[in-house]
Amino acid sequence: MPPTPPPTEAVVLQALRTVIDPDMQRDIVSLNMVRDLVIEASGEVSMRIEVKEEAAASRPKLESDIKTALIMLPGVKKVSVDTGDGAAAHGHSHDHDGPPPRQDLAKGVKNIIGVASGKGGVGKSTVSVNLAVALAQAGHRVGLLDADIYGPNVPLMLGLLDARPEVVSHPTNDGGQVDMIVPLKRLGLKVMSMGFLIDDDQPVVWRGPMLNSALRQFLGQVDWGELDYLIVDLPPGTGDVQISLIQLVQVTGVVCVTTPQAVAIQDVRKGLMMFKAQNVPILGVIENMSYFQCQKCDEKAYIFGQGGGQMLAENYGIPFLGEIPLSAAVRVAGDSGEPIVTADPDSLQAKVFTEVALNLVEKIGASVAPGI
Repeated sequence: MPPTPPPTEAVVLQALRTVIDPDMQRDIVSLNMVRDLVIEASGEVSMRIEVKEEAAASRPKLESDIKTALIMLPGVKKVSVDTGDGAAAHGHSHDHDGPPPRQDLAKGVKNIIGVASGKGGVGKSTVSVNLAVALAQAGHRVGLLDADIYGPNVPLMLGLLDARPEVVSHPTNDGGQVDMIVPLKRLGLKVMSMGFLIDDDQPVVWRGPMLNSALRQFLGQVDWGELDYLIVDLPPGTGDVQISLIQLVQVTGVVCVTTPQAVAIQDVRKGLMMFKAQNVPILGVIENMSYFQCQKCDEKAYIFGQGGGQMLAENYGIPFLGEIPLSAAVRVAGDSGEPIVTADPDSLQAKVFTEVALNLVEKIGASVAPGI
């Protein structure tokens, strides 16, 4: 099959019309901000974006949004953006190898792992919770950040629905005081969630800047202490929270959760391309609800299709971390606040979650000994 040709200028500009300037609240094409657009035959797209000095704070988000919008176009292999911050002037593309520079947030955390999904309803939060608990059971120091701000389910799944975190003041080096949130503790985890700060039936109706601010607070103003792993349960899709996480801290990598059916796989591909555009390592794919195993006849029923997650991983050259069987017991455990890995540690699902956690540690290449 011949390689996909690069997109035309009209196609690129149409995609750029989805990128909104956060200050002007209009797309960057109609604002005439796109300059020196070049589309190479190799599939590299480069451009200069005119950003006013007084709007310099918006440069990182604009760059991220542009790269996310374009890297998903057929035929685009690389995106280089000059927003006037001096990087391109020195001959450095923003598509460097490795994750972006890490800010001084959650500085006691060795590995920050995002758990993502292309769409809702694939069991991402269930995977996040059980993965975190399995890592803690293996002797690691683990935190769980519920960054699914619009739909925080972690408090319910960990039996912390009515819990509220404590805020304590810590002295600073300059003689002042800073308030820090003390994460709740459950099953060996340190846990933080928007669900601890709002009523159970209260909706969160926030836009990008507020989401960024909340995530910054959850990373920098929560007393995580020393952790081997911080599992971050991300919202579905490829929105502001994902971009903010990438910009705020150096992410060790992300795990993508999917179910086997084609519609879920299609959406996961978009997420993979977004993380690729941001140079974030993909640690692997976890296929949830892979099959239902009859307890009486031991037959496997592939209700949502078969092998979609593994095929996705093979096509993109990323690790396949495991397939988790469908079971009512997993749902019951999550609803009751006791994850399956502790509610029924001898179950097939609990054993698979533990195996997936160990596979993840291996893929990260971590040599963190328990308790160190």
